[in-house]
Formats: sequence, C-alpha cells, structure tokens
Amino acid sequence: QVHLVQSGGGSVQTGGSLTLSCAASGDTYCSAWFRQAPGKEREGVASINGLSTTTYADSVKGRFTISRNSDNHTIILQMNNLQPKDTAIYYCAARRFTCPSSSHCNNFYCPTDFGTWGQGTQVTISS
Repeated sequence: QVHLVQSGGGSVQTGGSLTLSCAASGDTYCSAWFRQAPGKEREGVASINGLSTTTYADSVKGRFTISRNSDNHTIILQMNNLQPKDTAIYYCAARRFTCPSSSHCNNFYCPTDFGTWGQGTQVTISS
C-alpha cells in the first residue's frame, strides 16, 4: 500500500505564497489536493494524472499550480496570491492506477473517490 507524507504549509499574510509537498512511498497515477476549512466539507483544489494533465477548482485557477517532481513520487502544490478564504487544512490524496471516471463534487473529483491520504497540513492566511 502506498503511503503519503505531506510537508510545507504554515502561515502567511494575504498575497503571500506557500508550497506544499506530498511524497508517495510508491507509484501513483492520479494525485490530488483537497482542503477542509472549519465547519465546511472537504473540497477539491487541484489534481494531476500520470500524463501530467492538471485540473483546478475555479476558486484557485490562476493562483495555484500542481506539479509532479522529477522523481514522479512527489506532488507539489505552489500557492500564490493567497487569500484568507484559502485558510484550511490541506490534504493530498492519490490513486494508484486511474483517475476517477467522473467529477461529481463541484466539477471536481470527490474525496470519497480516493483511498490514500496524507496526514494533512494547516495553511493559515491572515489579512
């Protein structure tokens, strides 16, 4: 079974940048970042597949970039122009062989489509 270990995150002021990393212990095909703010459901942020095809939630388009490291086992989420609304616990998730066949959660993959998760990391944006 693949394990995911997250690093990065922290606190910055509005307009700042942060980078999150997610290191997988084995091969994965579909990787995604989700986030969960207090009192809210977990929502999708960005995804990347084995062909490096990326998707983004509308709320982060143009500000966040997901990429795969040269070792193919580390997924990076570069977050720029951060806003207080981005404050949440961020989770990486992965699937070994395929991406979900549909995007039923606000035009993004649903958290229930992923069985492997990182430990979560807090991102706090102050105004």
